[in-house]
Amino acid sequence: MMKNKCIFVACDTSNILHIKKILKHTQNNKIKIIPKFGLQFFYSKKGRDFLSSFKQEFWLDLKINDIPQTAISAIHSLKDLKKCRYLTVHASGGLEMLKAVKKNSKMINKNIKILGVTVLTSLNNKSLKETGHTKNVESVVLKQALLIKKSGCDGIVCSAHEAKILRKKFKRFFIVTPGIRLPGDGANDQSRIMTPKNAFKNRVSGIVIGRSITKGNIKNNIKKLIKHLS
Repeated sequence: MMKNKCIFVACDTSNILHIKKILKHTQNNKIKIIPKFGLQFFYSKKGRDFLSSFKQEFWLDLKINDIPQTAISAIHSLKDLKKCRYLTVHASGGLEMLKAVKKNSKMINKNIKILGVTVLTSLNNKSLKETGHTKNVESVVLKQALLIKKSGCDGIVCSAHEAKILRKKFKRFFIVTPGIRLPGDGANDQSRIMTPKNAFKNRVSGIVIGRSITKGNIKNNIKKLIKHLS
């Protein structure tokens, strides 16, 4: 059953040796782990070349957010990343940008999934208001999710707290949630967090877990995750 759960490990470092350590120690025969690489690694001196020759599927978390033509140009620049299975685009870029990224994404590979990012899990109602929004997090996420669905993108990125509401709205849509922590772990810079088990109870399609796995003894942390989900 656990192999059916989609679990992404956030490889948030620019250190190639640490990346290789994460990749090595997260592989096991009980759960399938897919690595997620973000801006820190992608923009690093060796990160881009590493991904170009990477042999397993991965998630590239760039959160593309620009005018449509620039977003399309960004997609063109990723054509060599043939193992990129998931790519993120930010909903705040608007409907036309979302549609442009989705339309042009197949030039990377035919199986790639475009995931629309809603409100970042580091934000709460107070910080959202500071950016100019007058609605609460839940309302903004729902509105952005509707936009992502309308654009033809393949899935939504949101916190596990909003996922329960979105699942009622989108019965079959791919919903993946960051801000995941093992029981007892600190929130760090996240505001809307949840444990893996509770996230899956909210019927998410997949979870993103970072520091709870990659800090300290990675093998032991994976064992904790498996036990937690059992």
